[in-house]
Amino acid sequence: MQDEKKTELTGMTCEEITKWVREAGMPAFRGKQIFQWIHRGADFDGMSNLPKDLREKLKGNAVAQPVSIRMHRTSKMDGTVKFLYVLTDGNCVEGVLMRYKYGISLCISTQVGCRMGCRFCASTLEGRVRDLTAGEMLGEILAANRFLAENGEEAKVSHVVLMGSGEPLDNYEQVIRFLHLLREEDGVRISLRNVSLSTCGIVPRMYDLAKEKLPVTLCVSLHAPNDEIRRQTMPVANTWSIREILEACRNYIRETGRRVIFEYALTDGVNAGRKEASELAELLRGMQCHVNLIPLNEVKERHLKGVSEETVKEFMKTLEEKHISVTRRREMGDDIEGACGQLRRAVIAAE
Repeated sequence: MQDEKKTELTGMTCEEITKWVREAGMPAFRGKQIFQWIHRGADFDGMSNLPKDLREKLKGNAVAQPVSIRMHRTSKMDGTVKFLYVLTDGNCVEGVLMRYKYGISLCISTQVGCRMGCRFCASTLEGRVRDLTAGEMLGEILAANRFLAENGEEAKVSHVVLMGSGEPLDNYEQVIRFLHLLREEDGVRISLRNVSLSTCGIVPRMYDLAKEKLPVTLCVSLHAPNDEIRRQTMPVANTWSIREILEACRNYIRETGRRVIFEYALTDGVNAGRKEASELAELLRGMQCHVNLIPLNEVKERHLKGVSEETVKEFMKTLEEKHISVTRRREMGDDIEGACGQLRRAVIAAE
């Protein structure tokens, strides 16, 4: 985390910054100015309408931008950009910027590493190092917006996916604070309808999230049609059953009116056959949901294999025949280690 002696301003609302400014003996009107500059991605030196002595004072007491881009890779295939972010304590996390017809989407991380232990994910190989703060999560967006501006683009991040390293619901309080920061007046102003939050299925927190009444799309990493298969790749399945997860999903749908997305990574010899597709369809029958099929990004340390295009099409066809809404996730950034955790591990291994 940032130097504990300094205040991380990205994690504060405009009202909180104004209060902090006033308590530090500065004019209260400077609070809104500072807040606006921060959400434009500026560091203190760039806050041109602030007196120099005030900027120097801020430098000694606060952090304006807690996240910077250590390196990036741009896909020659589709323009997807993979970021390796560096935090003020030297830890690194990843982000992926993806361009769609509807706007620019950024996949962000919520923790350094992850402790969920899913066998198909590289982020969890070294476990969880620490949680990210709400300000650091927002900082990932601000860094991406700076990158776009520096490369001559007027567009900014318009959609956010909490699907990078970490389990968002394992860092619940900071994630909720981050979501509220997105809606701040004079801030980045990203609609929560443009936000997707992915969880492996921490059931109590799924109920908590529903109570927040935030119009966020809940994405559940299901990856299996039954508990026996799910336990092969997801340790969380030993704590909460698929039945409990689906009950929490139905509650979320009732409370928010939002459909739930089920992520399903097709893994050769594990969950990708016609039998599993039929079982999944029966499981989800009648639910306001959508299935997002993901051809597995192979993680060599895990010895799991992806499937052929023919297998993907057959799985999709079975679900469609049983009237389950389904799409195949668009593969982006395959040539830049686009899957979560791969770039960070490659850089750490080289150091």
